[in-house]
Amino acid sequence: MPTVRPVISCVQKLVLYETRARYFLVGSNHAETKFRVLKIDRTEPKDLVVIDDRHVYNQQEVQELLSRLDMGNRSKMGQKGLSGLSRAVSAFGIVGFVRFLEGYYIVLITKRRKVADIGGHSIYKIEDTNMVYIPNDSVKIAHPDETKYMKIFQSVDLSSNFYFSYSYDLTHSLQFNLTLLKMPSEGLKSQTFGHGRQESFDIFEDEGVTAQAGSASGHYGILNQPYLKYAWNGYILEKVKATVHQNWLLYIIHGFCGQSKMLIYGRPVYVTLIARRSCRFAGTRFLKRGANCQGDVANEVETEQIIHDASVMSFSAGSYSSYVQVRGSVPLYWSQDISTMMPKPPITLDQADPFAHVAALHFDQMFQRFGSPVIILNLVKKRERRKHERILSEALFSAITYLNQFLPPEYIIQYIAWDMAKYTKSKLCNVLDRLSIIAEDVVKRTGFFVNHPDFYCNTLRPGERWDELCGYIQNTFRLQTGVLRTNCVDCLDRTNTAQFMVGKCALAYQLYAIGVIDKPRLQFDTDAVRLFEELYEDHGDTLSLQYGGSQLVHRVKTYRKIAPWTQHSKDIMQTLSRYYSNAFSDADRQDAINLFLGVFQPMEGKFHLWELPTDYYLHHKNTVELLCPKRSYTHWWTPEVLIHLPLPYDEVPCTENLKKLTVMKKLDKSDEEIDVYTEFFRPYELSCFDDAFCLTMTNSAKDFMPKHVGIDPSPFTIRKPEETGKSMLSNKSNKEEAVLQRKTVASAPPPPSEEVVSSSSEDDSGTDKEEEGPVSQRSTPVKITEFGDKIPEDCSQSPREVYMNPSGLLSEDDLLIYKRFVYLGQNQHKVDICSQQSNAKQLNNMMTIMEAVSLFLQDSIYEMHLADLDRKSKEIFDSHIQTGKGIIQPMCKDDIIVYREYIRNRYM
Repeated sequence: MPTVRPVISCVQKLVLYETRARYFLVGSNHAETKFRVLKIDRTEPKDLVVIDDRHVYNQQEVQELLSRLDMGNRSKMGQKGLSGLSRAVSAFGIVGFVRFLEGYYIVLITKRRKVADIGGHSIYKIEDTNMVYIPNDSVKIAHPDETKYMKIFQSVDLSSNFYFSYSYDLTHSLQFNLTLLKMPSEGLKSQTFGHGRQESFDIFEDEGVTAQAGSASGHYGILNQPYLKYAWNGYILEKVKATVHQNWLLYIIHGFCGQSKMLIYGRPVYVTLIARRSCRFAGTRFLKRGANCQGDVANEVETEQIIHDASVMSFSAGSYSSYVQVRGSVPLYWSQDISTMMPKPPITLDQADPFAHVAALHFDQMFQRFGSPVIILNLVKKRERRKHERILSEALFSAITYLNQFLPPEYIIQYIAWDMAKYTKSKLCNVLDRLSIIAEDVVKRTGFFVNHPDFYCNTLRPGERWDELCGYIQNTFRLQTGVLRTNCVDCLDRTNTAQFMVGKCALAYQLYAIGVIDKPRLQFDTDAVRLFEELYEDHGDTLSLQYGGSQLVHRVKTYRKIAPWTQHSKDIMQTLSRYYSNAFSDADRQDAINLFLGVFQPMEGKFHLWELPTDYYLHHKNTVELLCPKRSYTHWWTPEVLIHLPLPYDEVPCTENLKKLTVMKKLDKSDEEIDVYTEFFRPYELSCFDDAFCLTMTNSAKDFMPKHVGIDPSPFTIRKPEETGKSMLSNKSNKEEAVLQRKTVASAPPPPSEEVVSSSSEDDSGTDKEEEGPVSQRSTPVKITEFGDKIPEDCSQSPREVYMNPSGLLSEDDLLIYKRFVYLGQNQHKVDICSQQSNAKQLNNMMTIMEAVSLFLQDSIYEMHLADLDRKSKEIFDSHIQTGKGIIQPMCKDDIIVYREYIRNRYM
């Protein structure tokens, strides 16, 4: 059966060469074995002429091409001593082509930094860019306002939180990307990519090896169209999208991307957080509120948390899980007037929408992308002395009530209204405990994505929490159906805390699904939750800076009521910073976003961007032109979307979705365009560790683990504040703050119990009690001690007697690491003496046959499956042993083919 794999872009390194009449952009893969060339005309003053011959060159051919161009341009200029072709810029990708009032510019990525890795697919952050003016000086038509437009465009800092990947589609979720690989390859539209490479001679001709010795079944590389709602350079790539090869198109997202690592008794688990900001109706805090006429809301961000076992890199063999949630402004026509210079400008509803037309468009988009159920968590205030936020709460409730009366009962929009600010002020209520109850209910309704079936141990030890999970469940994977949409007024502080609590609940289920913990529950004050909290606070600070102009004002510790007293002064400074940014700099930032996204397009003879009194008419197209007729007031959804619910329509293998796919047939699975292993490790080239392992994690569990011996190193053990790594390095005042925090927690009321949250809960008493979890959750059923033995505080005495005394040779840090490993070694399973004796008899054999510890065929956590030893594997192992002894075996036919391909790609 043919395999389907994602396509890896073959344009990862670019060099821009310059002549007087042309720009030649040479792109290559990372190994510099395949090259493509773009020719850009510089004689057109205002038009963009880009020619792509769609030919793949090897290294020798592209060098000959550049030499001919150099000699040809020298003869035209009549200057034999000077170079006719000069190297202008080196880059890593094309952001796009943009024009203001003069000619076109090309925007290139000149610096990048690797920030995350998902299954061998690298994710990069843009560090620096370069804008190159295309027309030459002889045809340039100067305009006095060109420089001002260029400064406005460059005020969108591309080096601040813009991300891209050559092989992973960041505009889609992990669930979409992995379910795409499971689609049947029959019926997909195919596209032939001719390499067109002419070989002068074949050095293996005498060996009798055929050129095409690939598998008869074939392999497929699949490429999907990006989701343009989250592609921020979609507009500036539109001009060349139809004329150049798709490898030149590199789509970037804006938002946040962070990755942390948990080491669970030697097993690495990566926690990745990706936030995608929508480029539709995008802008700053007070200037973009509510929704536009097309159903796009302000400050819409899709946040996805991905958990995967980093010990296995493959998407097909590894364990991967993801959970998606959304934040966005209230989908109504509303705004705030900032001309009065008030800290909280009054909220006004701009248009009457009795049939909830704009809300219907918005929720129809959510049904199409996420499926059902769509759950609304509304955190705005419901009771106020003077109506402010309550205006939005009442209007949103009326709109959802109207839309739900026409939907089938099983697909209605579920609405949860909870006044978070009111409960924060109350001394008798614990905000996070109430949020944890809501989070538990939400995760059970939507489910989450896992790319493998449930473990057999879940069948043997069924639990109420696991059996109640919804979603779309198949024999091979679980799918998340539906999404949680959280909003407050700004969608910043309260929303980030609520999303963290939902993400924490989903994280417990994800870790349980991949076999890391034995119960789907995580407690506060564990290393895992501290790490996840740090990741979410970085995520919230980044999004808050992009939309509100400052970092978060209220954090998770604020709502836990354990924040230090110094945090209050920081909150005041962040509030002042946010107010200053909203009052004085948001207008300029909004103009830059409108220009970058193509909302405003400069034209000769029209008003300039800085002359417009408002951009309302730019974002609401229905005010300047007649749009398509409105939908039915009763059947407000797309019929095709409703038919496939609860599955998201975008992930259904229907004809409309299959048209968006492009498939390349490859004869060899090790082809560079589909082989992720070769792309990541590059085994056929000389590399260094700095390049291969250049990823710098945002946080690691070792930052929160205790720094002394005698404490369980599991990241799921509850720790006191003074036991964490960061507290041990702090000063005395921080320790006093930690003691004060513990006293505050001890004096807090008992947490509420878990109860069912209704979809329209109006009364929250705050007297519920949460179900108490275990003190320690271990990743494996390993006992710390056996037969009641106690571990002495100085546990390194026995190893010192057996081996050596390292105190005089090692530094203090190295000795600390040594003691920790000794402690781990003493707490491992004791091996049965009989099994040791039986295994000792087999030490003389080259391969020791081991026995599995259980018979659970689908359980990879509590047992170890032994790989079947076939004849070919035994021959490879024997050959390896013989080679070590100096006996070299002759190369077989397959080895000659691999070696031949390496020589052809590298030197011919």
